[in-house]
Amino acid sequence: MDNFYSYMLIALAILAIADLVVGVSNDAVNFLNSAIGSKAVSFRTLMIVASIGIAFGAVSSSGMMEIARKGIFVPGEFMFDEIMIIFMAVMITDILLLDFFNTLGLPTSTTVSIVFELLGASVCIAILKITADGSGQTLLDLGNYINNEKAIEIILGILLSVFVAFTIGALIQFVSRLLLSFNFNNKPKFYGAIFSGFATTSILYFILIKGIKNATFMSADFKTLIATNNFALLGISFLVLTGLSFIVVSFFKTNIYKIIIVIGTFALAVAFAGNDLVNFIGPTTGAYQAFLDFSNPAVNTLGLSASEFSMESLGQKIYTPTYILLAAGVIMVLTLWFSSKAKAVVKTSVDLSRQDDVNERFQPNFLSRNIVRFSIGASESFNNLLPVPLKQYIDKQFKHTRIPPSVKTKDLPAFDLVRASVNLMVASVLISIATSMKLPLSTTYVTFMVAMGTSLADRAWGSESAVYRVAGVLNVIGGWFFTALSAFVAAAVMALILFYGGAYALIALLIFTVIVLFKNYLIHRKQSKEQKVEDKLEKAESSSTQGVIMESAKNIANVIKRGNKVYTGAVNGLATHNLKLLKKNKNQIEKLSNEIEDLRDNIYYFIKNLEDPSVNASNFYISILSYLQDMAQSLTYISNASFKHVNNNHKKLKFTQIKELKDLDTHLEQLFNTTKIAFDSSSFEQIGFILNEKKKIFDVVTDKIQKQVERTRSEESSPKNTTLYFSLLLETKDLLKATMSLLEEYHNAHDASVIPAQVPGPEEE
Repeated sequence: MDNFYSYMLIALAILAIADLVVGVSNDAVNFLNSAIGSKAVSFRTLMIVASIGIAFGAVSSSGMMEIARKGIFVPGEFMFDEIMIIFMAVMITDILLLDFFNTLGLPTSTTVSIVFELLGASVCIAILKITADGSGQTLLDLGNYINNEKAIEIILGILLSVFVAFTIGALIQFVSRLLLSFNFNNKPKFYGAIFSGFATTSILYFILIKGIKNATFMSADFKTLIATNNFALLGISFLVLTGLSFIVVSFFKTNIYKIIIVIGTFALAVAFAGNDLVNFIGPTTGAYQAFLDFSNPAVNTLGLSASEFSMESLGQKIYTPTYILLAAGVIMVLTLWFSSKAKAVVKTSVDLSRQDDVNERFQPNFLSRNIVRFSIGASESFNNLLPVPLKQYIDKQFKHTRIPPSVKTKDLPAFDLVRASVNLMVASVLISIATSMKLPLSTTYVTFMVAMGTSLADRAWGSESAVYRVAGVLNVIGGWFFTALSAFVAAAVMALILFYGGAYALIALLIFTVIVLFKNYLIHRKQSKEQKVEDKLEKAESSSTQGVIMESAKNIANVIKRGNKVYTGAVNGLATHNLKLLKKNKNQIEKLSNEIEDLRDNIYYFIKNLEDPSVNASNFYISILSYLQDMAQSLTYISNASFKHVNNNHKKLKFTQIKELKDLDTHLEQLFNTTKIAFDSSSFEQIGFILNEKKKIFDVVTDKIQKQVERTRSEESSPKNTTLYFSLLLETKDLLKATMSLLEEYHNAHDASVIPAQVPGPEEE
């Protein structure tokens, strides 16, 4: 039987490695988003700094491992075999849950996952023990098995951190912006030096000084010296770091805010590793120490069996071996560098805190609208109490510096260096305080809510975006609570299966886990490849008609190619009654329609970017977007009507109808391919030849319509088929009209003798 638990421990070790990989992929966003969003330093530099921080934080996280061993349940109330079931259920659930969210590209909280998984599994085993025959206990005795006081403290700490992080982030950002404004680079040098002194002192104090007491490699005397001289250390650190910052700014001409961001990224990586490592290896280290105690004759003096040996020893203070922490740190660093999923979860928090307007990812809801409405009313009431000179000063400090029209929108950072510095400073300090108190805060909650608080204080949530941003925050927070519920239930189910299924259930669950992980890996790899090869529509940024013609040619070729594929897919799907193909087709045209809508949403910025005399460019751009939208609408109708017909199990189209549709598809494919070649090669002279064939292609459609009229009068017996067929032909006619109008617009506007004016990128300035 001992061999069974040895194999179980090996499985837990492998799961811990996999959980480290999955967990870092999920949580990389927490310490990378601020630096990435501000574009302060190169991505390579950022990764090196974060890697060093993770390694340092990992080896100083020993104290946090107690959370997994005794923070949620009372280990003395469980036997060795029950403890192993709890830890195994937690690890299997954790890796499956996190990988599921990662595959969807959604960051979730690893801390919430581990806490509620431990709670779910231990509650399940406790209930099984209580309800066992002859136990003499009732469900009222459940409190004896669960560490209620500590569990409630941890859960309340996690929930409270959402409000605290948001509020403190907003307050510090407001004060920072009030002092530094958006024009911070032109402020006196000592402003930046003082800000740097405050930021770096806060960061280094809580990360290094407070974190040292949990490090196993520091001597007790050194820890005592630091603990008894806190205020002196704070004062000296502030003076020294402020002085060093002033020297760096004055004599080395270095941007001090970039240095703060580098230090902040390091600090947050340290805080993340110190706080979150327990989430990934805590159950495995707990199981390892339980196995050592069970196997040690000095502890298990009576040679008790696995079902008789009580795990009271886990309730004692135990330091995790440094080599385990170091190995975990190495795995975390390697994951950070090589995991493609780690790079796929940054977008949500960066977009929700962007300073400029973006295509919002979340739709407003009833709650977000009312929160924004209430906030606007409260803000206006508060502003009315302020003196006019103070309001004018505040508005001046929050006034944005004008962005040169030569800078492309995609090259702009999501927010500036001051906000990135505050994000990193506040988040790392809050997490470090919690770690020193042995409270496993959710780094996801804290970093996300700090970013939301600073973006609110920075007026990034204006009237144009507030309702979308609030909806986004509510959606993300709702997802976190869903994580908690899912983790609790799933871990309880896993524990139940292992309790009754024993070794067979364990083998089956491990095989299931491997299959799911491998399948999700293949799905993610496939999606990554599709994203790399997939053409996407690009916003026009030229400032003249000829420039727009040249720049948007790629978009036209893209729409033509994808439209041709959608039309052919609809015809083939109808011909074979292939519902799966038609559904995929429906999704493809929906995506294309959304991209065209994004281009229309960009019209405001496009027109603002134009040269004064270039009114023709805006008219041309608006016209071609209108034609693209008309084409997309026709294709959407064709795709949806085909899907609906097959989905409702209506009769198949007649052979003659399918044959005519195939013939029409062949003509359209020839037209679209010729058009695509013309736009791909920017050979706009070829458009004239295509337009000469206009009557011929319309005659083909008209002929098909006439034939169907004759069939309907003489032999057609299915009203649904007749309606669908006529709808397809009429929408095809509309599709051709929009396509020909688009070609005529290009043919009339293009002038080969004019050199197009382009907006230069930053590298060309």
